[in-house]
Amino acid sequence: MAKKKGRLDFVNMKKNGEQVTWVTAYDFPMASFVEAAGIDMILVGDSLGMITLGYDSTIPVTMEDCISHCKAVRRGAPNTFVMGDMPFGSYQKSDEQAVENAVRFFKEANVDAIKLEGGVRVESRIKAMADAGMLVCGHIGLTPQSSGPLGGFKAQGLDPESARYVIEDALAVERAGAYALLVEAIPPELTQFIAKKLSIPVYSIGGGGPCDGQLLICGDMIGMFQAFTPKFVKVYANVAETITNAFKEYADDVRTGKFPGEEHCYRVRKGMEEEYAAMLKEYE
Repeated sequence: MAKKKGRLDFVNMKKNGEQVTWVTAYDFPMASFVEAAGIDMILVGDSLGMITLGYDSTIPVTMEDCISHCKAVRRGAPNTFVMGDMPFGSYQKSDEQAVENAVRFFKEANVDAIKLEGGVRVESRIKAMADAGMLVCGHIGLTPQSSGPLGGFKAQGLDPESARYVIEDALAVERAGAYALLVEAIPPELTQFIAKKLSIPVYSIGGGGPCDGQLLICGDMIGMFQAFTPKFVKVYANVAETITNAFKEYADDVRTGKFPGEEHCYRVRKGMEEEYAAMLKEYE
Protein backbone atom coordinates (compact mmCIF):
# COMPACT_ATOMS: atom_id res chain seq x y z
CA MET A 1 0.00 0.00 0.00
CA ALA A 2 1.32 3.45 -0.96
CA LYS A 3 2.52 5.77 1.81
CA LYS A 4 0.08 8.51 2.75
CA LYS A 5 1.13 11.84 1.25
CA GLY A 6 1.52 14.99 3.32
CA ARG A 7 2.03 18.71 2.80
CA LEU A 8 5.71 18.46 1.87
CA ASP A 9 4.93 15.76 -0.68
CA PHE A 10 2.46 18.08 -2.40
CA VAL A 11 4.93 20.96 -2.34
CA ASN A 12 7.56 18.73 -3.95
CA MET A 13 5.06 17.50 -6.53
CA LYS A 14 4.48 21.12 -7.56
CA LYS A 15 8.23 21.69 -7.85
CA ASN A 16 8.64 18.52 -9.92
CA GLY A 17 5.66 19.18 -12.16
CA GLU A 18 3.75 16.13 -10.91
CA GLN A 19 -0.04 16.30 -11.02
CA VAL A 20 -2.06 15.66 -7.85
CA THR A 21 -5.23 13.58 -8.17
CA TRP A 22 -8.11 14.65 -5.96
CA VAL A 23 -11.74 13.53 -5.68
CA THR A 24 -14.57 13.89 -3.20
CA ALA A 25 -15.98 11.08 -1.07
CA TYR A 26 -18.65 11.16 1.60
CA ASP A 27 -18.88 7.68 3.11
CA PHE A 28 -16.91 4.58 4.07
CA PRO A 29 -17.36 2.47 0.91
CA MET A 30 -16.62 5.31 -1.54
CA ALA A 31 -13.54 6.32 0.46
CA SER A 32 -12.25 2.75 0.41
CA PHE A 33 -12.68 2.64 -3.39
CA VAL A 34 -10.80 5.92 -3.74
CA GLU A 35 -7.92 4.69 -1.60
CA ALA A 36 -7.75 1.41 -3.52
CA ALA A 37 -7.44 3.43 -6.75
CA GLY A 38 -4.39 5.29 -5.41
CA ILE A 39 -5.92 8.78 -5.51
CA ASP A 40 -3.71 11.33 -3.71
CA MET A 41 -6.33 13.33 -1.79
CA ILE A 42 -9.97 13.13 -0.73
CA LEU A 43 -12.18 16.14 -0.11
CA VAL A 44 -15.21 15.58 2.10
CA GLY A 45 -16.94 18.51 0.48
CA ASP A 46 -20.04 20.35 1.58
CA SER A 47 -21.22 19.16 -1.83
CA LEU A 48 -22.39 16.17 0.23
CA GLY A 49 -25.52 18.27 0.76
CA MET A 50 -26.47 17.91 -2.90
CA ILE A 51 -24.81 14.58 -3.73
CA THR A 52 -25.69 12.60 -0.60
CA LEU A 53 -28.29 14.44 1.49
CA GLY A 54 -30.61 15.58 -1.30
CA TYR A 55 -30.53 19.35 -0.72
CA ASP A 56 -30.72 21.72 -3.70
CA SER A 57 -27.63 23.63 -2.53
CA THR A 58 -24.76 23.36 -0.06
CA ILE A 59 -26.19 26.00 2.28
CA PRO A 60 -28.16 23.66 4.65
CA VAL A 61 -25.11 21.48 5.40
CA THR A 62 -24.08 21.64 9.07
CA MET A 63 -20.87 21.11 10.99
CA GLU A 64 -22.37 17.89 12.38
CA ASP A 65 -23.00 16.66 8.82
CA CYS A 66 -19.42 17.39 7.79
CA ILE A 67 -17.81 15.92 10.89
CA SER A 68 -19.86 12.73 10.65
CA HIS A 69 -19.01 12.18 6.99
CA CYS A 70 -15.33 13.01 7.56
CA LYS A 71 -15.20 10.32 10.23
CA ALA A 72 -16.68 7.76 7.83
CA VAL A 73 -14.26 8.72 5.08
CA ARG A 74 -11.27 8.54 7.41
CA ARG A 75 -12.28 5.01 8.42
CA GLY A 76 -12.57 4.05 4.76
CA ALA A 77 -9.31 5.69 3.70
CA PRO A 78 -6.87 5.61 6.63
CA ASN A 79 -3.84 6.01 4.34
CA THR A 80 -5.09 8.88 2.18
CA PHE A 81 -4.80 12.64 2.76
CA VAL A 82 -8.32 13.75 3.78
CA MET A 83 -9.55 17.34 3.72
CA GLY A 84 -12.69 18.55 5.48
CA ASP A 85 -14.83 21.33 4.00
CA MET A 86 -16.05 24.10 6.29
CA PRO A 87 -19.80 24.55 5.69
CA PHE A 88 -21.69 27.79 5.35
CA GLY A 89 -22.11 29.46 8.73
CA SER A 90 -19.12 27.77 10.35
CA TYR A 91 -16.61 30.60 9.79
CA GLN A 92 -18.51 33.70 8.64
CA LYS A 93 -19.05 35.18 12.12
CA SER A 94 -15.49 35.69 13.36
CA ASP A 95 -11.91 34.46 13.32
CA GLU A 96 -12.54 32.82 16.68
CA GLN A 97 -15.55 30.91 15.33
CA ALA A 98 -13.51 29.77 12.34
CA VAL A 99 -10.68 28.45 14.53
CA GLU A 100 -13.05 26.69 16.93
CA ASN A 101 -14.90 24.88 14.14
CA ALA A 102 -11.72 24.05 12.24
CA VAL A 103 -10.28 22.47 15.38
CA ARG A 104 -13.31 20.16 15.52
CA PHE A 105 -12.41 18.69 12.13
CA PHE A 106 -8.93 17.76 13.34
CA LYS A 107 -9.88 16.57 16.83
CA GLU A 108 -13.11 14.71 16.04
CA ALA A 109 -12.58 13.49 12.47
CA ASN A 110 -8.78 13.25 12.23
CA VAL A 111 -8.60 15.15 8.94
CA ASP A 112 -5.30 16.34 7.48
CA ALA A 113 -6.49 19.76 6.31
CA ILE A 114 -9.57 21.93 6.00
CA LYS A 115 -10.92 24.05 3.14
CA LEU A 116 -13.00 27.21 3.14
CA GLU A 117 -14.41 29.44 0.41
CA GLY A 118 -13.27 32.97 -0.27
CA GLY A 119 -10.16 35.05 -0.74
CA VAL A 120 -9.80 38.66 0.37
CA ARG A 121 -12.96 38.54 2.49
CA VAL A 122 -11.72 35.56 4.54
CA GLU A 123 -8.03 36.46 4.66
CA SER A 124 -8.12 36.99 8.43
CA ARG A 125 -9.95 33.66 8.90
CA ILE A 126 -7.28 31.77 6.97
CA LYS A 127 -4.50 33.53 8.87
CA ALA A 128 -6.09 32.74 12.24
CA MET A 129 -6.42 29.05 11.41
CA ALA A 130 -2.95 28.82 9.88
CA ASP A 131 -1.46 30.62 12.89
CA ALA A 132 -3.18 28.02 15.09
CA GLY A 133 -1.18 25.33 13.30
CA MET A 134 -3.79 23.98 10.90
CA LEU A 135 -3.35 23.24 7.20
CA VAL A 136 -5.80 25.44 5.30
CA CYS A 137 -6.76 25.30 1.63
CA GLY A 138 -8.41 28.32 0.05
CA HIS A 139 -11.19 28.13 -2.57
CA ILE A 140 -11.79 30.95 -5.07
CA GLY A 141 -13.47 31.59 -8.41
CA LEU A 142 -16.91 30.01 -8.35
CA THR A 143 -17.68 29.53 -4.67
CA PRO A 144 -20.94 27.55 -4.30
CA GLN A 145 -21.76 28.94 -0.85
CA SER A 146 -21.85 32.41 -2.44
CA SER A 147 -23.43 31.37 -5.73
CA GLY A 148 -26.40 33.71 -5.18
CA PRO A 149 -24.39 36.96 -5.20
CA LEU A 150 -22.27 35.54 -8.04
CA GLY A 151 -25.35 35.04 -10.21
CA GLY A 152 -25.71 31.30 -9.74
CA PHE A 153 -23.36 28.46 -10.63
CA LYS A 154 -21.52 30.46 -13.30
CA ALA A 155 -17.89 30.59 -14.39
CA GLN A 156 -15.88 33.48 -12.98
CA GLY A 157 -12.96 35.57 -14.23
CA LEU A 158 -14.12 35.62 -17.84
CA ASP A 159 -13.27 39.30 -18.39
CA PRO A 160 -10.32 41.43 -17.22
CA GLU A 161 -12.23 43.12 -14.39
CA SER A 162 -13.53 39.91 -12.80
CA ALA A 163 -10.22 38.14 -13.44
CA ARG A 164 -8.51 40.86 -11.41
CA TYR A 165 -10.76 40.01 -8.44
CA VAL A 166 -9.83 36.34 -8.74
CA ILE A 167 -6.11 37.18 -8.80
CA GLU A 168 -6.47 39.41 -5.73
CA ASP A 169 -8.28 36.56 -3.95
CA ALA A 170 -5.47 34.15 -4.85
CA LEU A 171 -2.82 36.51 -3.53
CA ALA A 172 -4.79 37.00 -0.31
CA VAL A 173 -5.07 33.25 0.26
CA GLU A 174 -1.32 32.75 -0.07
CA ARG A 175 -0.55 35.86 1.97
CA ALA A 176 -2.75 34.57 4.80
CA GLY A 177 -0.72 31.37 5.13
CA ALA A 178 -2.80 28.76 3.30
CA TYR A 179 -0.86 25.69 2.21
CA ALA A 180 -2.84 25.25 -1.03
CA LEU A 181 -5.51 26.84 -3.22
CA LEU A 182 -8.46 25.46 -5.19
CA VAL A 183 -9.72 27.47 -8.17
CA GLU A 184 -13.16 26.68 -9.57
CA ALA A 185 -14.74 27.43 -12.95
CA ILE A 186 -12.29 29.99 -14.29
CA PRO A 187 -10.52 30.15 -17.70
CA PRO A 188 -7.38 27.99 -18.08
CA GLU A 189 -5.29 31.08 -18.87
CA LEU A 190 -6.16 32.49 -15.46
CA THR A 191 -5.57 29.15 -13.74
CA GLN A 192 -2.13 28.88 -15.33
CA PHE A 193 -1.22 32.44 -14.35
CA ILE A 194 -2.23 31.88 -10.72
CA ALA A 195 -0.41 28.52 -10.52
CA LYS A 196 2.80 30.15 -11.76
CA LYS A 197 2.37 33.25 -9.62
CA LEU A 198 1.85 31.44 -6.31
CA SER A 199 4.45 29.34 -4.50
CA ILE A 200 1.76 27.11 -2.95
CA PRO A 201 0.07 24.27 -4.89
CA VAL A 202 -2.88 25.41 -7.01
CA TYR A 203 -5.54 22.84 -7.87
CA SER A 204 -8.40 23.10 -10.32
CA ILE A 205 -12.03 22.03 -10.49
CA GLY A 206 -13.28 23.36 -13.79
CA GLY A 207 -10.26 25.62 -14.24
CA GLY A 208 -8.46 23.66 -16.93
CA GLY A 209 -5.26 21.69 -16.82
CA PRO A 210 -2.28 24.06 -16.45
CA CYS A 211 -1.86 23.88 -12.68
CA ASP A 212 -0.75 21.43 -9.97
CA GLY A 213 -3.65 18.96 -9.88
CA GLN A 214 -7.31 18.29 -10.52
CA LEU A 215 -10.41 17.77 -8.37
CA LEU A 216 -13.72 16.21 -9.44
CA ILE A 217 -16.90 15.48 -7.51
CA CYS A 218 -17.28 11.70 -7.25
CA GLY A 219 -21.02 11.77 -7.94
CA ASP A 220 -20.42 13.71 -11.16
CA MET A 221 -17.54 11.66 -12.53
CA ILE A 222 -19.17 8.25 -11.98
CA GLY A 223 -22.65 9.27 -13.06
CA MET A 224 -24.42 9.04 -9.70
CA PHE A 225 -25.65 12.64 -9.47
CA GLN A 226 -28.51 12.97 -11.95
CA ALA A 227 -29.72 16.58 -11.48
CA PHE A 228 -27.09 18.12 -13.78
CA THR A 229 -23.52 17.58 -14.97
CA PRO A 230 -21.18 20.60 -15.01
CA LYS A 231 -19.44 21.44 -18.29
CA PHE A 232 -16.02 20.69 -16.82
CA VAL A 233 -16.81 17.11 -15.77
CA LYS A 234 -15.65 14.03 -17.65
CA VAL A 235 -18.00 11.13 -16.84
CA TYR A 236 -15.99 7.93 -16.39
CA ALA A 237 -18.86 5.57 -15.53
CA ASN A 238 -22.65 5.39 -15.41
CA VAL A 239 -23.09 3.95 -11.95
CA ALA A 240 -26.67 5.23 -11.64
CA GLU A 241 -27.76 3.11 -14.60
CA THR A 242 -25.91 0.06 -13.29
CA ILE A 243 -27.46 0.38 -9.83
CA THR A 244 -30.97 1.04 -11.16
CA ASN A 245 -30.78 -1.97 -13.46
CA ALA A 246 -29.59 -4.15 -10.56
CA PHE A 247 -32.60 -3.12 -8.45
CA LYS A 248 -34.95 -3.76 -11.38
CA GLU A 249 -33.49 -7.23 -11.95
CA TYR A 250 -33.76 -8.03 -8.24
CA ALA A 251 -37.39 -6.92 -8.13
CA ASP A 252 -38.19 -9.05 -11.18
CA ASP A 253 -36.44 -12.09 -9.69
CA VAL A 254 -38.41 -11.78 -6.44
CA ARG A 255 -41.73 -11.33 -8.20
CA THR A 256 -41.16 -14.31 -10.50
CA GLY A 257 -39.70 -16.59 -7.82
CA LYS A 258 -36.20 -16.71 -9.31
CA PHE A 259 -34.76 -15.33 -6.07
CA PRO A 260 -33.90 -16.73 -3.64
CA GLY A 261 -32.64 -19.92 -5.24
CA GLU A 262 -31.27 -23.08 -3.66
CA GLU A 263 -27.78 -21.61 -3.65
CA HIS A 264 -28.95 -18.75 -1.42
CA CYS A 265 -30.52 -20.95 1.30
CA TYR A 266 -29.18 -22.52 4.51
CA ARG A 267 -29.81 -26.26 4.91
CA VAL A 268 -30.94 -28.23 7.95
CA ARG A 269 -28.03 -30.14 9.51
CA LYS A 270 -27.32 -33.33 7.63
CA GLY A 271 -28.90 -36.41 9.18
CA MET A 272 -31.45 -34.37 11.16
CA GLU A 273 -34.01 -33.85 8.39
CA GLU A 274 -36.62 -36.26 9.78
CA GLU A 275 -36.26 -34.97 13.34
CA TYR A 276 -36.55 -31.42 12.04
CA ALA A 277 -39.70 -32.23 10.08
CA ALA A 278 -41.23 -33.93 13.13
CA MET A 279 -40.51 -30.86 15.25
CA LEU A 280 -42.27 -28.61 12.75
CA LYS A 281 -45.23 -31.00 12.67
CA GLU A 282 -45.69 -30.51 16.42
CA TYR A 283 -46.66 -26.89 15.75
CA GLU A 284 -49.17 -27.57 12.98
